[in-house]
Amino acid sequence: MKRVIWIILDSAGMGAMPDAERFGDSGCNTIAHTWEYNGGLDIPNLLKLGLGNIDGMEALPKLSPEGIIGAYGRSAEQSAGKDTTVGHWEMAGVISKTPFPTYPDGFPAEIIDEFIKETGVSGVLGNCVASGTEIIKELGPEHEKTGKPIVYTSADSVFQIAVNVDKYTLEQLYDMCAKARQILKGRHQVARVIARPFTGSGGNYTRTSDRRDYAILPPEYNLLNRLKEQSFNVTAVGKIEDIFAGSGITEAAHTRDNMDGVDVTLRYMSRKSNGLIFTNLVEFDSSWGHRRDAKGYGRGLEEFDGRLPEIMSAMDEEDILIINADHGCDPTFKGTDHTREYIPVLVYGSGIKPVNFGTRSSFADIGQTIADYLGAKPIDNGKSFLKDIQ
Repeated sequence: MKRVIWIILDSAGMGAMPDAERFGDSGCNTIAHTWEYNGGLDIPNLLKLGLGNIDGMEALPKLSPEGIIGAYGRSAEQSAGKDTTVGHWEMAGVISKTPFPTYPDGFPAEIIDEFIKETGVSGVLGNCVASGTEIIKELGPEHEKTGKPIVYTSADSVFQIAVNVDKYTLEQLYDMCAKARQILKGRHQVARVIARPFTGSGGNYTRTSDRRDYAILPPEYNLLNRLKEQSFNVTAVGKIEDIFAGSGITEAAHTRDNMDGVDVTLRYMSRKSNGLIFTNLVEFDSSWGHRRDAKGYGRGLEEFDGRLPEIMSAMDEEDILIINADHGCDPTFKGTDHTREYIPVLVYGSGIKPVNFGTRSSFADIGQTIADYLGAKPIDNGKSFLKDIQ
C-alpha cells in the first residue's frame, strides 16, 4: 500500500532565485545564512539525506556519495509570488501567473468601512504593513482600551486581524475573519485572511497557537482534489487545511508548533492507509523567519533533524518521505518578509536511490512525482522525476 509523507519546512529556502532582485531579495539565503549565523548546525540526518550536496547549496558541508541515503535536488518557482499560498499551490500543480493583490499603503477606505459595518466594531487600529509581533506591542494597549481590532498586512497578500483573547473570544475573531473573507473579493481578493489571537496586557503580549488562515479556494485540478477523487486518503497536518480551504482533504488536524506537528504526523503514520500525509511545520516561518531570529531558526532545524530518525523508523516498506520548503524567509535579511528563493527537496524511502536529481523548473514537479508514485492520474502541471530516483 503506497503512501507519501510530505513535510514542508515552511520558509526553509536555499538561495536567491535569478529573479530575486525583482522582489527586492538579492543575496537572500535562508539555510546558508542560518548555518553561518550559528557557526554551523547539528543536523546530521538532513545532511545524510543530501541537504548539503544539493546544487547551489552554500555553507553546508558536502558528504561523500556513500554517506548519503536519500535523493536530493532543488526547485525553482514559476508562480508570480513568494508566499505560503502560492508556494503550496504550485507544489500541488497550480501555477499562479497573476500575483494576488498586496497593500503596501494599507487597505483602502472602502474595504475598512465595509469591515467595520459588517463586524460591528467601532473602528480598527493599524491598517498598515507591519510585523505581527511589533504591531501588537505597539497597539495592544490602545486595543485593550478601545476594543478596536488591529488590522495589518505585509509584503504578502494577507489581511490580518489581531485581537486580545481577553477582549474577544476566538469565535468572535474567527467570525470577523469569515466576514472579511466575504468582503475581500474581485480586485481585492487577497490570498489569505489570517486570525492572529494574542494574550497578555500592558504592552507584554504573546501570540497564541490558535491562528487560523482563511484562504481562497484553489483551482479544482490541484493534486489534493485529484487524489481525493480517486479515493486516496489526503491527511492534512498543521495549516495545510487552511491553505487549501479544506479542498481535497479527507482528514485534518491543526497543530500548536513544529514538534506537535511531528507528533501528529507520527500518529497518522501509525495507521495503515494509502495516499498522502501532508504536513506543514510553520514555526520556521512564523516564529523565527519573520521575527528575524536566526538563533531560533537554527534551533528549529536541529529539533526537526533530531526527530527524523523517528519519522524514518515509522515508515512502511512502500512509504516515501519528501521534505521541502515553500519559499524563503531569511532570518538574517532586511525587513521581516518572505524571500524569493529556490527550495531544497529531499526524498527518502526503501526504493529511493541516493542520487542528485538537479534543479527542477517548478515546484509542481514535486506534486507530479507524488501522483506518479501513487499511481494516480497526472496533474496538469509539473514533470515527474520519479524515474530519476528509483
